[in-house]
Amino acid sequence: MKYIIIGLGNFGASLAQKLTEQGNEVIGVDKNMARVDANKDKISHTICLDSTDQYIMSGLPLANTDIVIVAIGEDQGANIMTTAVLKNLNVKRLISRAITPVHENVLQAIGVDEIVHPEEETAERWAKKLCIKGVVDSYEINGRYSIVEITVSDRFAGRTLGEIGFRTNYNLVVLTTLKIKEEKSFIGLHKKIHEVQGIASYETVLNKGDIMVIYGDNRDIKKILAE
Repeated sequence: MKYIIIGLGNFGASLAQKLTEQGNEVIGVDKNMARVDANKDKISHTICLDSTDQYIMSGLPLANTDIVIVAIGEDQGANIMTTAVLKNLNVKRLISRAITPVHENVLQAIGVDEIVHPEEETAERWAKKLCIKGVVDSYEINGRYSIVEITVSDRFAGRTLGEIGFRTNYNLVVLTTLKIKEEKSFIGLHKKIHEVQGIASYETVLNKGDIMVIYGDNRDIKKILAE
């Protein structure tokens, strides 16, 4: 996949490096030439430019980029301006970093697809989340086992967990399911929340778009995602 990551501070640089290591094509962008130079041998491509300038930003290969991530953390104004510029340029998928709760509300108002909280989520976790199709989130327990959130696809929709037989057929345990719902914030903005449906049972019916929380061996998880 192709990514553009804007802001090569600790989080942005780490995420760009991990995505590059996983075989993706990554363009790292920062207005600080020292950061660009520090990462030029670790990321596919690095560019020094002002991301708040729409004319300059339009010169990037945005139409051919799968995901653009605004990782600017030290300058809230630059983060918001860059996010607004990218929204105007109609990128395919826009993810932006939130610094404060108020900042997060502004990003939601702009209409970003997803929001990053680096203080709570590591670059490694986000790299895995972005690279593996169908994965909403993941938490590695150790080098072998993980808990992963997976979106319910057509092949499982409308069937019960008992009918599918995750434990027997896939050697995986479904811990619970989540439904995505919208709620209004106190200033009237809509945001998506994940509502836990309780402990999963054999009678639990999966609906397309729901999220399964699965526990198991990383090899078995990769196998089910590849099918």
